[in-house]
Amino acid sequence: MAPKDVFDLEIVIVGAGMGGLATALALAKRGFRHISVYETASNLGFVGAGIQLAPNMARILDRLGVWRDIEREAVDIKTTSIRQGSTDEELGKVNLEYIRSTYGYPHMVGHRSSLAGSMYEGCKKEKAINFVFATSCSDVESYGPRPSLMAYSRKGGEPYRVECDVLIAADGVKSVIRDEMLKLKKVDAKIIDTGQAAYRIMLRREEMQNDPELLELLDGEAVTRWIGEKRHIIAYAVSNKQIYNLSTVQPDANFAAAPSATYTTKGSKPQMMKVFDDFCPKVKRMLDLVPDGEVCEWKLRVHEPLPFWVLDQTVLVGDACHPTLPHLAQGAAQAIEDGAVIATVLAKIPEVTPAAINKALQIYEKVRRDRAYTLVELAAASGRAMHLGEGAAKEERDRQFAALKNGGKGPVPDKWADADVQKIIYGTDIVKIADDEFEKLYAQL
Repeated sequence: MAPKDVFDLEIVIVGAGMGGLATALALAKRGFRHISVYETASNLGFVGAGIQLAPNMARILDRLGVWRDIEREAVDIKTTSIRQGSTDEELGKVNLEYIRSTYGYPHMVGHRSSLAGSMYEGCKKEKAINFVFATSCSDVESYGPRPSLMAYSRKGGEPYRVECDVLIAADGVKSVIRDEMLKLKKVDAKIIDTGQAAYRIMLRREEMQNDPELLELLDGEAVTRWIGEKRHIIAYAVSNKQIYNLSTVQPDANFAAAPSATYTTKGSKPQMMKVFDDFCPKVKRMLDLVPDGEVCEWKLRVHEPLPFWVLDQTVLVGDACHPTLPHLAQGAAQAIEDGAVIATVLAKIPEVTPAAINKALQIYEKVRRDRAYTLVELAAASGRAMHLGEGAAKEERDRQFAALKNGGKGPVPDKWADADVQKIIYGTDIVKIADDEFEKLYAQL
């Protein structure tokens, strides 16, 4: 029997990554009372590298009551420096101090574990949220009006059916639910092989403290990007400047023959050093600090834009529908925006019916889709600009960078630091838009 109160809807979220946690917490804060989160991992022992904490993310997390704990450990970024990888020459410098006064929140950087851990702690305080760990979900039997799928416990026992009023697939770039949904509709949204891979490196203060040049980087409040042909490294301090985070992008040399499901591999330190062999001594000294056996490499893959995110009472969020390259630092932020908008639209449905739920989810897609895919393409474009080889395009890019020195104005080829791009990303309160436009959009469906 369908619930009479919208807040009694039974909601199932598959996946407890950034999107799943944000969606669960946003729903609970809106007053929903029955939220189940299924996660394949046996616990949320968070690992990972640094992450940029942009104002559009901070605004939502503050409303959810978890931003202050994240902010306490984060580093407030004042500038970004773009440098030639081979020489360490500064190509351009952008002052970011205006961001706080302009958008109400600073541009900060932190550790992924701090972001995810704070959202998880927030979820644990909500009695409406129930986590089911060590359990994978697949084999969708129905996408509505009562979505159902099978749950498989890694601890053994018989598989069991899970039913709900709303099914939210937050199961990431390798989303099983997305693949099943597209197969049902005979849609072939191909994986796009970017030809790129990434190393993610965390260096501790004690590893850098005997090198004054490296210690200066750790103690600074800047994001530094060293760029070269088809490669770059972006780096910044996290965890109250106790850890220096480096993320690289380089041509893929290890995944080409791997199955499409393979996204990570154990990396080789000598090979990593060879990839950046023509970079400046400062960069190579940092890379050389990585212990042997602790090099991991990630394959960078995205998907073609999907023709739809919603089927009946089932909906995709985050990397399940709009995976993005890291060059714009918006992947997690966009998943968090998804979760907040879903909670907003579901809370506003005028009647508790499958049709009303579907309309609300369609409004979520309408509000989020163009914005998400615009940022996916901007991220890709920024990566292309960073990786130019010698030629006229590189000369024009470097001319634009040079114009930014000493407070100059103009376009920034590194798009996340461009004021006009920031206005699009940080200046849009997507939750307010969903709230304000709900009734008009609902009436149009």
